Amino acid sequence: MRLRLWHRLFLAFAALSVLALLAFALWQQRAFHEGFLAYLDQAAVERLQPSLERLAAAYREQGGWGFLRGDPRRFDALLDGRPDAPPEPRPPPFGDGRPPPRGPRPPPDAPHHVALVDADGRPVAGDPRVDANAHVLPIEVDGRTVGYLRVQPLPRISGAQDLAFAQDQARGALLAVLVVLVGAFAAAFLLARWLLAPVRALTDGTHALAAGDFARRVDASRGDELGALAADFNRLAASLEQHREARRRWGADIAHELRTPLSILRGEVQALQDGIREPGERAFASLDAECARLGALVDDLYQLALADAGALEYHFAPTDLGALLHEVAEPQRASCADEGLRLELSIEPVPPLSGDARRLAQLVDNLLANARRYTDAPGTVRLALTQEAGGVLLAIEDSAPGVAPEHLPRLFERLYRVEASRRRADGGAGLGLAICRAIVEAHGGGIAAGPSALGGLRVEVRLPLAAGAWA
Repeated sequence: MRLRLWHRLFLAFAALSVLALLAFALWQQRAFHEGFLAYLDQAAVERLQPSLERLAAAYREQGGWGFLRGDPRRFDALLDGRPDAPPEPRPPPFGDGRPPPRGPRPPPDAPHHVALVDADGRPVAGDPRVDANAHVLPIEVDGRTVGYLRVQPLPRISGAQDLAFAQDQARGALLAVLVVLVGAFAAAFLLARWLLAPVRALTDGTHALAAGDFARRVDASRGDELGALAADFNRLAASLEQHREARRRWGADIAHELRTPLSILRGEVQALQDGIREPGERAFASLDAECARLGALVDDLYQLALADAGALEYHFAPTDLGALLHEVAEPQRASCADEGLRLELSIEPVPPLSGDARRLAQLVDNLLANARRYTDAPGTVRLALTQEAGGVLLAIEDSAPGVAPEHLPRLFERLYRVEASRRRADGGAGLGLAICRAIVEAHGGGIAAGPSALGGLRVEVRLPLAAGAWA
């Protein structure tokens, strides 16, 4: 079975919870046993404090430890606080009056695992199994240490009550682990579903986009990476929707632009065919003008298509922009004069920039032609070139009429014209500024439009200088 992402997240969270709880339970039980044993050892040591006083009193009374050697019952009596036990009776002698031979005897019963040693560490009484790791309690008489009581730490819990208490603690810990695991599984399930909710929304939105529903949006209110991804998705959907609308407008505008000259051509031809209009120089001039207009429109569309496909050829080389502007602007003086316009040049010397001279000349020619076409006579067209930090500023501005502020951001869109505010004497198709923007962006620069101090439109082009131009 193929696991979905939320299944994997749930299993990962559940496995992590199980491992964490088991590790905690094992650590807690180990810490409990070690702490409980330490508690029992400390309790045993505290219970032996009165025994130290009894042993010290017996030592003072007897003058040494000799009375305890070989008498474990008396030692146990002193430890437990029972009445002093009589000395252990000696066995009767054998027939020859000699004591029985000494052989290996079991160690004395020492219930507390306690041993008594003298001041020099020699065993006196108690359990001989007490090792060097035992707790040591000094026995003092008149300010002098006369011996030590050694208490063996408990290796494990062995008492019935202690075992019962430890088992109760283990059962309680196991029950707590099970309860927490159930809660952890439920939380892991809800958390996995909650974390994957925006992913499911993005998946549904992606399917909608693939089906052409560019109006689909997803919730981007989260403040994490998934929220940022949702915001990126919404921006992508909005961009696709805008591009679709732009394509629709583009197709409609192209059809309109092509229909106009074709309709005129058809009317002219039909008039000639029907004999309404006599063939002559004037009729053929009209046909030629419409064909030229149609050819210019097709050429502009071809240039834009190449720019969109990245196939517009550029040959970058160090270019003297000032000299290039003089070459392009001077032939425009006569055309401007014929339109009743004055062309002014203000070109400062600037360092060379890296660019395609042919494309830059096309840029300047388009901008000047646009200014000449949409400026009323008598008027002024001004071209200026200045140097900025890291680049140059090329500005072309004209006199009235101007462009309303709401139209300025859309001037560089394809087939966009402001018919109401600027005349269209030569039938421009609205592609020149779009081609200009493509050329400027290919050079790594920027182009913008704004109001001119002369009363018309000001177009600013910023281009970067060639590398090392400042050296």
